[in-house]
Amino acid sequence: MKKKDYRKIAKNVINLEIKALKKLRDSINNSFDDAVEAITKCQSKVILCGVGKSGLIAAKISATLSSVGTPSFSLSANDCSHGDLGSISKKDILILISYSGSTEELKNIIKYANRNKITLIGIMSKKNSILYKASDIKLLIPEVTEAGLGIVPTSSTINQLSIGDALAVATINKKNISKKDFKKFHPSGNLGAKLKTVEDIMITGNKIPFVNENLKMKNALRVITNKKLGTLIVQNNKKLTTGIITDGQIRRLNEVNSNLQDLMVKKVMTSNPISIDQDTLAEKALSIMNTKKITSLCVHNKKNKRKTIGILHIHSLLQSNIH
Repeated sequence: MKKKDYRKIAKNVINLEIKALKKLRDSINNSFDDAVEAITKCQSKVILCGVGKSGLIAAKISATLSSVGTPSFSLSANDCSHGDLGSISKKDILILISYSGSTEELKNIIKYANRNKITLIGIMSKKNSILYKASDIKLLIPEVTEAGLGIVPTSSTINQLSIGDALAVATINKKNISKKDFKKFHPSGNLGAKLKTVEDIMITGNKIPFVNENLKMKNALRVITNKKLGTLIVQNNKKLTTGIITDGQIRRLNEVNSNLQDLMVKKVMTSNPISIDQDTLAEKALSIMNTKKITSLCVHNKKNKRKTIGILHIHSLLQSNIH
């Protein structure tokens, strides 16, 4: 078979899955709203279960829900018939996934859920199925054409995965989950780095190179040397930030002014330095630095932009894998 034939197969598979997703999109109804409400109101865990490929999809949806603050785990349908039903409590919500809705391995779980009045959300494609009839909330997904002999689970599993993602994202919106909240569940890796805020990596306390605007430069130079940040944050007598001085400024001025050390800080500083809120994403802070061609930013909280509570240096960003 020629390579171009393989490409044609790939495009046909993708086209079938796109058609399936369009049918799924058009099938979303009030039952979806009911499912989101049930998940967000759940006082315990959201448990997902499926058989075969649907079981793998269940595990992925469960992981996504947990990652956005909804406690969740997946169960093996086979293991449920051998003791794992004890993992499900009456306060849990059970989501069962089965394209046909009549998978034999799910029957014991369905009976257990109904007997114990556990809220059951079913994701299936057939109205005459056991799962459809037994579910408290019925998420009926459309019947679709599978790629690969017309029987390999492809279009159907794409739809199962997509409705799971839709539930997770809708839950985020219902719970008003912010990026800051999301960061709590992703402290490491590339995603953790992307979600870091300025507050996570800014320099604080005695490490901030504060100087009074009326200080002479000869004394200010000692501060910039001791703090080793190449920057001075200038304050007035009310401890409000009025300016900034960088070692680059000092070098340039020293070349043209032999009396630099006798000047007061306020005669040298750049007034009204750029300041960012502590909740700003670190990536955005780096973008500001690159645009403005600067290496340090003052940091404030929402209460007072002129009250510097930290300093963000480009070295801190790079060390935190922000780039």
